[in-house]
Amino acid sequence: MKNENTAIRLKQIMKERHLRQVDILEKCKPFCEKHNVKLGRNDLSQYVSGKVEPGQEKLTVLGLALNVSEAWLMGYDVPMDRTGHENESPKIISYYHMLNALGKETATEQVRLLTLDEKYTKPDNVISVVKEPESDYLAPNAAHEFTNASPDDKQYDEDIMNNDNF
Repeated sequence: MKNENTAIRLKQIMKERHLRQVDILEKCKPFCEKHNVKLGRNDLSQYVSGKVEPGQEKLTVLGLALNVSEAWLMGYDVPMDRTGHENESPKIISYYHMLNALGKETATEQVRLLTLDEKYTKPDNVISVVKEPESDYLAPNAAHEFTNASPDDKQYDEDIMNNDNF
């Protein structure tokens, strides 16, 4: 849910981190060069004043430079930090930036359609339960790595999974 806007979030970061607009622009420079995005004083001034909301490319640069998630920067009620996005976001964004206008529009629509399907939006660590056809019981549909377990613990679990009487 969107509770705030980019202007409020930028002002919050500036206050918390004791940054001026010129400091933010300086942090943005390497990302602007890398992604071939032009972000000037006037742009940032308008974002901070709330007159204009940044487009996706400039929002991405700001998020990377300030190490915050773009969704948080837009005002959504999500965690501020980029944790969990370090590996995925730059890759998908770099692919996105290779597209022309039609490609970007198509990619955005495809991603929107993916968000409508629970199998793509449900967290990876959620165990779902499915009803097996022709059975009177529910079978767990869980496939996740068993980490931090001893070899004995793993063998015990394997034995249970392979026991038809369990």
